[in-house]
Amino acid sequence: MSPLSITSLLPTIATITIISLTTITGAQAATNNSPVLTAQSAVQSATDMPIRFAKGQISTKITGKLSPKQNEHWYQFSAAKGQYAIINITPLTGTTETANVGVLYMPDGTQDGTKGGIIYQGCLPASGKYRLCMVRNLMATDGKTAGYTTEIIILPKYASQSLCE
Repeated sequence: MSPLSITSLLPTIATITIISLTTITGAQAATNNSPVLTAQSAVQSATDMPIRFAKGQISTKITGKLSPKQNEHWYQFSAAKGQYAIINITPLTGTTETANVGVLYMPDGTQDGTKGGIIYQGCLPASGKYRLCMVRNLMATDGKTAGYTTEIIILPKYASQSLCE
């Protein structure tokens, strides 16, 4: 058997290192709740907090706080294709930082959102479960508790018709 040289092992070591870094990065993302938003993000999780509307109610507010080690909170609600929706984020009184990024995941996995203020306004494209992710803006916060108040308005189909035609 011939002795192995370091140059003959180099391509193998580099490949192992890359795989190892990818695995570590994925594990770290899962343990520190980093806002890694992937195609899998569209799939409902057991940790999604339900948003429910009482009969006849067209709006509701949710409030939350992200601790210094949290970067996101997930919510879910059901809606029908052609309903007009508005989702608006405002600061939560009493918190020094605002979780001001919102991403709405549609039932088909597409997404829409932005930071601050109205993050979604329009006709919902499909019937089914929608997921809303409230995220800390990592570039605009110092890692303290970040709060948010999010108002979700969803008009009934009869009131949405003229807006969604």
